Amino acid sequence: MTQTHEKTDIKSMTREELRDFVKAMGQSAFRGDQIFTWLHSGVTKFDEMANVPAGLRERLKLDCEITCHEIQQVQTSKSDGTKKYLFQLADGNVIESVFMRYKFGNSICVSTQAGCRMGCRFCASTIGGLERNLTAGEILEEILAAQRDTGERIGHVVLMGTGEPFDNYDNVARFLRLVHDPKGVNLSLRNITLSTCGLLPQMRRFGEEFPQVNLAVSLHASNGRLRSQLMPVNRTYPMEELMEVCKEHIKKTGRRITFEYTLVKGVNDGKENLAQLVALLSGMNCHVNLIPMNPVSERDLRGTDRKFAEEFCEGLKKKGIQATVRRELGSDIDAACGQLRLNSQK
Repeated sequence: MTQTHEKTDIKSMTREELRDFVKAMGQSAFRGDQIFTWLHSGVTKFDEMANVPAGLRERLKLDCEITCHEIQQVQTSKSDGTKKYLFQLADGNVIESVFMRYKFGNSICVSTQAGCRMGCRFCASTIGGLERNLTAGEILEEILAAQRDTGERIGHVVLMGTGEPFDNYDNVARFLRLVHDPKGVNLSLRNITLSTCGLLPQMRRFGEEFPQVNLAVSLHASNGRLRSQLMPVNRTYPMEELMEVCKEHIKKTGRRITFEYTLVKGVNDGKENLAQLVALLSGMNCHVNLIPMNPVSERDLRGTDRKFAEEFCEGLKKKGIQATVRRELGSDIDAACGQLRLNSQK
């Protein structure tokens, strides 16, 4: 039986690891810096690394692979120009990413897993279950592939695509370090937002390791009983404990938390829910991002209409809680919040 040579995932390597890697080949450490910069500029072949010696390029071809996503489909919103990418991974799995243009610059919503196992009732991403975690290089490649396609720099990243980032903590942490490196994409950590459904051990670790990264917590309910119905994670990490960890995070980092609250018609958008939410969040350094639930064909839930969402928002603001109703980009191409899934062709 012939053994296949497993190649090194070079795009998931930190710059320091790359320097050590080429030194082990008998090369100067600065060649690792050069390779790192080329990888983060979006090259797809080693031969594109013009200032790297030909002999080293040939060695890299033998021993390493450059993670590249194949664009299976690009859908462009007619209303706002948002682009939804369907990327095929090397093993045949597919993921979705969303490129958005704002006045402050370009942003991308990236996936961190192929599928999701969190089981939130209003979300399409979890319908097919979890296939596998993405590597740090695969998450990074979502940004690079979109930049290659659009020819535009991306200056903001939200980890809110398919998957729960903290369910893939080590690869996500590595990605954050990669994308922040000044010789690579050089993205400010303050321009990155990570969204979690509330995995508390990882939340605590994240606050220690990445205090500058913006944290968004998927709340989606005004009391624990309701949250357990909508989000199975609440049965493991109850809302009361979640709120304590959120307060710890705010105190430790000095930064506010965004609470995401998907408004589901007749479920969590009533006057009683508003009063409970006010009681829950009063006095916290936080912002509430209200999201009228977007349509998901497999779900029997329906979203609150935007006018009612605006009224709910005003109710929060009158009680001193900062809140906005999210501007939905790409809803006509199923690229809005809660609509990304393992395979958009299913």
